[in-house]
Amino acid sequence: MRRLVCITLIGMLLAGCTPSTIMEQPAGTALPAAYWPTETWQISTPEEQGMDSETLAEMFEMIREQDDNIDSVTVVRNGHIVADATVYPFGPDSKHIIHSCTKSIVSALIGIAIDLGYVEGVDQPILDILQEENCRAPSCKGRTIANLDADKEAITLEHVLTMSSGLECRDSYLYRWRGLHEMRQSDDWVQFMLDLPMAEPPGSRFEYCNGGSFLLSAIIQETAGVSTARFAEEHLFGPLSISDVSWPSNPQGINIGWGELHMRPHDMAKIGYLYLNEGQWDGEQIVPADWVRASTRKHISATLQDGYGYQWWVTDDGIYMALGYAGQFIFVVPEKALVAVFTSELEERDFYTPQILLNDYIIPAAESSTPLAANPEGVALLEASIEALGSP
Repeated sequence: MRRLVCITLIGMLLAGCTPSTIMEQPAGTALPAAYWPTETWQISTPEEQGMDSETLAEMFEMIREQDDNIDSVTVVRNGHIVADATVYPFGPDSKHIIHSCTKSIVSALIGIAIDLGYVEGVDQPILDILQEENCRAPSCKGRTIANLDADKEAITLEHVLTMSSGLECRDSYLYRWRGLHEMRQSDDWVQFMLDLPMAEPPGSRFEYCNGGSFLLSAIIQETAGVSTARFAEEHLFGPLSISDVSWPSNPQGINIGWGELHMRPHDMAKIGYLYLNEGQWDGEQIVPADWVRASTRKHISATLQDGYGYQWWVTDDGIYMALGYAGQFIFVVPEKALVAVFTSELEERDFYTPQILLNDYIIPAAESSTPLAANPEGVALLEASIEALGSP
C-alpha cells in the first residue's frame, strides 16, 4: 500500500488560533473575505467553518480502504483549509502535473487579455486574431490558411473556448490523442491547427479539442507580445503569489495551452478561490467578474460533465470545475463556499473517484453556514484517519 506522509489536518483548536466569525450568507455566494491567502492559507477545524469532521474522516478512511492513487486532497471552506493531505512521494511543496486543468487557467488569461484590449472579444473570428493586422508575432506575417471556407472563417474565439470549433481535431482520448501526436510532429503547431479541415459548422456540437486550447495560448502570446507564462506571471500568478510553476513550451516557444502545467495543490486552490470570489482578490479585480460568470455557466452540452463553459466543466446543480487527465480536479461549489482540490494518478476506470468523494463526503460535511459545536473527538478522528493512510 502507498504511504501518505506530510499530511496535515489543520485546525484552530490544534494550532491554538482564535476562531473566526462566520456570518450568514445568501446561497451561491462566497463569504466576504476577512483575509486573503496570498502568502499563506489560514487553517481551521472543520467545525469552525460549519463542516463535520467525522464525515471528512470517513472520506479519508474510504481512500485508505480503496488504496486509490490519489496524491493530494485539499479542502477549503470560507477561505480556510480544513483538511489537507499529500501522498508520498509528494510533500506539501511538491508540484504536480495538472494536465487539462491548465485549460481553465488559460481561459482566465484570455479573459484578462480581452479586458486589457489585446483581444476584442469572444465574437472575434480566430483567423482575424491570428493574422497579420492583429498579431505582434513574426509568425503571423503572410500566414495563409489551407482548407479555407465559410465555416472556417466563421470560427470565433467563443467557439474555441467552448470546444465547438468544428475543426477536425481528432486529438482527444476518444481518438487516443492521434491528432495531438500529428500536431506535435508538425513544423508549426498553430499553422497545423488552422489548416485542419472542418468536420462540421462551428457551434454544431461539443467536440473536445486539445489543439484548440493550444490556439488560446497562441492567441495570448501573439497578441500580447510576451509568452503566455510571462503574461500569467504578471497578471494572474503574481497577484496571487503563485510561484514555482513550470510550463513547457512547444518548439516555436508557445506554452502548451492544453496541459503540462505543473503547480502546487495549494496554488490550484487559489485559482478555485479566485473564481469563487468572481475574480476578485484582496481588493483587486484580477479576472473580470463577468468573465468568471460566463466561463462557469453551461454554454453547450458536453461529455464528461453535464455542460461546458469557457474551458471550465459545469454540472447542472451549479458546481463547476477544472478537470484533468488521471484525476486532477479543482472543484468550486459556490452554494457551499467550498473549493476542493485533488491531484491523482488514477486509472481511467477510477477517473471519477474524486468527484464521488466530493459528492458523498465533502459537500455533505458542509452542514451549516455558521460554526458547528466544537468536536475535539471528531477532529482527533479525522487526524487519525488521515495518519492511518501513512501506515504500511
